[in-house]
Amino acid sequence: MNSEMERDILKVLVTEEQLRRRVEELGEALYERFRGQRPLFLGVLKGSFVFMADLVRACQLKSDIEFIAVSSYENATVSSGRVKINHDLQQDITGRHLILVEDILDSGNTLAFLKEYFLAKGAASITLVTLLDKPARRTKAVTADLAGFTVPDEFVVGYGLDYAQQYRNIPYIGVLKPEVYAG
Repeated sequence: MNSEMERDILKVLVTEEQLRRRVEELGEALYERFRGQRPLFLGVLKGSFVFMADLVRACQLKSDIEFIAVSSYENATVSSGRVKINHDLQQDITGRHLILVEDILDSGNTLAFLKEYFLAKGAASITLVTLLDKPARRTKAVTADLAGFTVPDEFVVGYGLDYAQQYRNIPYIGVLKPEVYAG
């Protein structure tokens, strides 16, 4: 594949085929867990949108879809530690079983904040699903119920993950060359 973004990628961590297979497995696991229920898939924008679209298709349940937009990075490579809601839920979640879909679990700040926030809003349960788990960066005691891949402490982009709003459309997970973001 030729792309003007390719030159900024140091190496491929997770291929398109590996992503496809793992998302199917995660969808099947969610189907088994929520069979007979109508969960609410809740994507954390913007990074989760590609993963969530594929995950919802892989999980053939009657379900609802909702999004929340939060920020904690502000175009940096490390979380600021402060989570701000930029776009809140548009429906009542009281008594609902949430499948909270995130692109990457690193520090845990965002997911710890959201879990507390949704429980306070009356969610019956919250299942955390993350495409990537980066335990080396964890500062909060948060673990995913389902995780696609564990990744090393490198700056990753693609399949929805970005650096300064770019690289989301790369169809695999790649490591960004340090000179791109070290500037």
